[in-house]
Amino acid sequence: MSIAAESAAPKIIRTQGAAVTTLRPTGSLTEDAFLTELHASVEHAIESGEYQIVIDLVSVPSLNSAALEAMLDYQDQLIRAGGWIKVSHAGPIAREILRVTDTDQYISVVGEEAANDGRIEEHSPAAKRKRLGELFVEAGLLSEAQLKEALALQKKTGKRLGSTVISKGWASDKDVLQLLSEQLNIHFVQLRSRIYDPAVVQLLDGQIARRLKVLPMFKVRGVLFLATANPQSLPTLDEVEERVGCSVRPILAGREDIMRAINDQGQDAEHVADLLGMVDEDFEILESNLSDDYAAIDEMAAGSPIISLVNAMIQRAVSDGASDIHIEAFRTHSRIRYRIDGVLYEFQAPKIELHAPMVSRLKVMANLDIAERRMPQDGRIQVFTQGRSVDLRFSSLPGLHGEKVVLRVLDKEKSVFDLVGLGMSETNLETFRELLQSNNGLILVTGPTGSGKTTSLYSALNYLNSIEKNIVTIEDPVEYQMDIINQNEVRDGIGLGFAKLLKHVLRQDPDIIMVGEIRERETAEIAVQAALTGHLVLSTLHTNDSVGAVTRMLDMGVEPYLLSSALIGVVAQRLIRTICPSCRTESIAPPNIVDRYGWQDRGKVRLSHGRGCHQCYDSGYKGRMGIHETLNTDNELQNLIMSNPGRDELTEFMKKRGVVSLFHDGLERVLQGKTTIEEVSGSIVL
Repeated sequence: MSIAAESAAPKIIRTQGAAVTTLRPTGSLTEDAFLTELHASVEHAIESGEYQIVIDLVSVPSLNSAALEAMLDYQDQLIRAGGWIKVSHAGPIAREILRVTDTDQYISVVGEEAANDGRIEEHSPAAKRKRLGELFVEAGLLSEAQLKEALALQKKTGKRLGSTVISKGWASDKDVLQLLSEQLNIHFVQLRSRIYDPAVVQLLDGQIARRLKVLPMFKVRGVLFLATANPQSLPTLDEVEERVGCSVRPILAGREDIMRAINDQGQDAEHVADLLGMVDEDFEILESNLSDDYAAIDEMAAGSPIISLVNAMIQRAVSDGASDIHIEAFRTHSRIRYRIDGVLYEFQAPKIELHAPMVSRLKVMANLDIAERRMPQDGRIQVFTQGRSVDLRFSSLPGLHGEKVVLRVLDKEKSVFDLVGLGMSETNLETFRELLQSNNGLILVTGPTGSGKTTSLYSALNYLNSIEKNIVTIEDPVEYQMDIINQNEVRDGIGLGFAKLLKHVLRQDPDIIMVGEIRERETAEIAVQAALTGHLVLSTLHTNDSVGAVTRMLDMGVEPYLLSSALIGVVAQRLIRTICPSCRTESIAPPNIVDRYGWQDRGKVRLSHGRGCHQCYDSGYKGRMGIHETLNTDNELQNLIMSNPGRDELTEFMKKRGVVSLFHDGLERVLQGKTTIEEVSGSIVL
């Protein structure tokens, strides 16, 4: 078809019946030309005395805010004239848009009377008061027995009922969200392409949308329809209202769907760098040792958007106190996430075309092979920024759509290697200090990955450090360099593992030995032997609590009589997030919480929590602190270890001795107003 013929083709097909006029757009109503002609057709019909109009959407895949407002305006005009407007043949996307914006409550959708399609019916006051558990049972997703089990687990962990049900595999995320929408009497939508207005998405800055985890969908007659996974978060809704300048109506959607929709917008490297933050002039790569070829590439690329993006990304991570930077590749986009206070936050989603150049740039900085994309690579980058040097550990892993890169940020200035800075209670701190005063013996620090074990060991070494002592470490890798301490790195590639290196260290006349981690029987046995021959040995284990350290060493094959003589103490720990001081608020503890934790004798208990603000990425938490469980070995425990005890026997021993557990140490921090019950419950496996 020629251009002239194409422009002459009608955009709206008009059909006149006995009493009804049908207008059928032949293309998308998201295009101004079609909307303009529809407006003209409706005006013509009204002028001709045709007050009953049907808009046939059979050829309309989607609708935008302007189209919705136009149809509502037509309805107002026709009602005043004694007529009406209806919509027919709406496709799945258009039908969903009409539903979530409540347009179908004002304009009839022909053929929708029988097909509810997830519509929220008007609930009676009694129905609105139904608990979520009742709705699970009514929907047939849970039996009464399963509901009781889920409620008991919820009471024990402090997590939401929906999360508990999902974790048990009894319902999907969609099932829970649909029931939650019924309980709260708000719409639920599965976000996907064309079900939101791209122009309205731009009303909220992408960085703000990612922080708040919301997506503006439509703006109709001064009301912004906002997709959110937490429709009851009033601070979030208030902030969006203030920024957009109109009232907000929440629409329930899955958090992952929201973030995916935001990412689908994509950004160029220049825009991403701008949003991450401008690069300070003090940014410099140290000890890069670039080869001649790489140096030439680096010189030619100086000032390029990719370099600016990578530099800005690193600076932003250091500025925000991130411990890790994750750079991942997906089918349509890349993704940059920062781990802050143990939680990953998504900051940007550049186009997929930018992913490979970003990875190559980081490999150049780490002096690695940029041509090797099939094998994992590890390296080290040192940069100078914000007045100090920062180490970055580079790790790449090949994936389906490209290499994933994780950068561990080692900022010594923000790492406090001091026993007091560990946040121990006075009792635990005194016990730990007593253990460190020993001339020989084995001290174990336990906890899962990311619980701060290495920081505790460095703090202990800093406390013990003296020119009069020979302190030797075996690490994988050496994370922070310390004065007067002989630090050694494991090199499995040449057969120099923990056990072999420990054998050689024992010939170096050490007073104190720090073994980064005990992973297998040989290292455990050598560490025990070293502790029995006049050395103070500090090491870590991956166990959940202090008694788990004893059973793990026995399971590795260490003889009970040797372990009972060598082990002088265990420190179990976790890192929990602390309440953000900028949005901290207090409330009276509910009676059921007071009864559950036995706080009746503490008077009127007040609990603190964070409302969520821009300072804490709306999490309500900022910063972390340690909670601990310390166990020192006395004669009674030595005799118990000699008998090769099971976990139950050791746990009973802990109760009899009155050792403060990790959970109860966490509850004390709750009473001090430093953290929340939910954070403590979520960090500890009961």
